[in-house]
Amino acid sequence: MLDELLSLRMLLAVAIAAVAGWIRGVTGFGAAMVMTPPLSLMLGPQLAVPVTLMLETFAAAPMLPAAARIAQWRTLAPISVAAVAFVPVGAYMLATSEPDPLRRAIALIVIVFSLLLLSGARYHGPQRVSTSVGLGSLSGTMLGATSIGAPPVILYLLAGPEPVHVTRANLTLYVVVISAVGLLSLGVRGVIDQHVMLFASTMAPLFVGGVIAGSRFFAYLSDQRFRRLTTVFMLLVSTFVLLA
Repeated sequence: MLDELLSLRMLLAVAIAAVAGWIRGVTGFGAAMVMTPPLSLMLGPQLAVPVTLMLETFAAAPMLPAAARIAQWRTLAPISVAAVAFVPVGAYMLATSEPDPLRRAIALIVIVFSLLLLSGARYHGPQRVSTSVGLGSLSGTMLGATSIGAPPVILYLLAGPEPVHVTRANLTLYVVVISAVGLLSLGVRGVIDQHVMLFASTMAPLFVGGVIAGSRFFAYLSDQRFRRLTTVFMLLVSTFVLLA
């Protein structure tokens, strides 16, 4: 146990968690997209995915009270209900898939959505309930399998009329809700073990610190420029993981 705590991969995992937490605090999303590809390369998807979901669920708590006051529940409800229903499908895929193809799939998902974000792509259709349900189903399946379920919802919500701070609050609440359900589904599947708990508990302090610091730094940043830089960073990391 002590050897694992002092290992190089643990130190790298903690550093990745700190960066991911800061990005999460500033943007309201992005932690899973930053953490999961490199952690999957170092630890394997079956360890990286539940660790990421655990951090997303519990360590992002400082952002929830403010987000809950601002978020548009009417927009979030149909997406969240559909996502919750389909998270177990993704959890089954994670529990039964081979690690290497799944690691590459995780990296490829981040690359595709990073390119879409960089290109300025947005959903241009009306935000109907049926569209929200379909999107939530896709997002929930992706989250259960890879811990990365937010990107389709990000593109969808960014197309709405809400200001940046409302979209950020919507994303914060959505990610925490579906991450909690994903964690429960993985627990039922037996994916969560002592190694998951060890890595999550060791990474949590710096992840939480990053979230708090990023939340306070949010007011001082050019939101558009920071999102672009963050997306480029995620794209480069995931390309390396895909090719490794």
